[in-house]
Amino acid sequence: MQYFSTNRKSAPVSFREAILNGQPDDRGLYFPSSVPHITELFLQELHERLQPQITFDLMWPYVGGGIPDDILYKICTSISFDSPLVAITDRISALELFHGPTLAFKDVGACFMSGCLQYFAKDRREKTLVIVATSGDTGGAVAAGFHDVDGVEVVILYPKGKVSRIQELQLTTLGGNVTALEMNGNFDDCQALAKTALADVDLNNAAHITSANSINVARWLPQQLYYFFAYAQLRGGDPPIFSVPSGNFGNLAAGLLAQASGLPVSKFIAACNANDAVPEFMLTGKYRPKPSVATLSNAMDVGDPSNFVRILEIFGNDTDRLKQTVEAASISDETTAATMRDVYSRTRYILDPHGAVAFRALAEHLENHPTERGIFLETAHPIKFDSVETILGENIEPPASVLDLLNKTKVSIEMDVNYNDLKDLLLAKI
Repeated sequence: MQYFSTNRKSAPVSFREAILNGQPDDRGLYFPSSVPHITELFLQELHERLQPQITFDLMWPYVGGGIPDDILYKICTSISFDSPLVAITDRISALELFHGPTLAFKDVGACFMSGCLQYFAKDRREKTLVIVATSGDTGGAVAAGFHDVDGVEVVILYPKGKVSRIQELQLTTLGGNVTALEMNGNFDDCQALAKTALADVDLNNAAHITSANSINVARWLPQQLYYFFAYAQLRGGDPPIFSVPSGNFGNLAAGLLAQASGLPVSKFIAACNANDAVPEFMLTGKYRPKPSVATLSNAMDVGDPSNFVRILEIFGNDTDRLKQTVEAASISDETTAATMRDVYSRTRYILDPHGAVAFRALAEHLENHPTERGIFLETAHPIKFDSVETILGENIEPPASVLDLLNKTKVSIEMDVNYNDLKDLLLAKI
């Protein structure tokens, strides 16, 4: 499998090069040169297969022999976290994606990328520097996935005061080869700095620089797996509707890639908070990046989502085709909180703010389609968000991993949004 740049100025590369580069030098995103197609037999037997085998079968065409099969299967086994489909009402189910080590859906992509990068970096002499910007859960998942990996330094940029206490502790307490930078800005500032660093000639001459955001194909491609796991639990029936909490749009782009591979899906809903660049595009046909706005669903606070170009790529930049498959909604904080309270009072199910955005967008869709059913992605455990107990007026029993985390001390470096300062720090790490 070859990977081309969405900007089409950089030369195509292998899976190995795409991971190690992170981003093409023309500032586009890597995209597979062809989309593998699953068979009808694969779908029929999906519920009978073990998760590692499903993961291996789906990821193998993208890896293209770049990793030996036994190593790839071992990597696939390491990311076999539970993804249960839980009925909330008679028409709405939650796909719970928070049963990994950092209680967030990004554990799958982070651990897959870590395994691949360990294999590719094992014979390299120079150090590998992994740079990641996070609006919440990515940082903790990457920190956990790459902690103590030989030859790899991890630098995480996160916006000061705009992540929850648990999220911050997950990315600031590991130490070792993980450095957390607390930036005086928003997520878009962090992402812009990370992208500039990835393209910096001086840094790339001094070490191997790559990204662990969903702009990296090894973080992005495994996110397809959730949708197949959900379909396996449905055991047939009408193609489902998926409502996806959407910030940087990697998760939705992966779902659309799964559909392009042959997974039956009737509709996707891009469930956004007040950061509504994509919902506005779907209404007007004009894409206008905006400064990000802080919301209850902080991991979705992205004003200029990187992965939207991959979604356009899947549809050949045909907006009409896109609109036939995807609809978008923008849900306010007030509605998010009201949804959390309403669902809890009626069902005792605790939504996190991101899942609440997706639940509400799906519920509004179903009000106009009374014969349909749908699935929303519950992307993180509610304990990770300071607002949940306040909104519900209830205490949430923390998992054991969180209790341990609360006894640790945050260690971060506060920094202004200044690329020269960041570059100096990165060079010192190398």
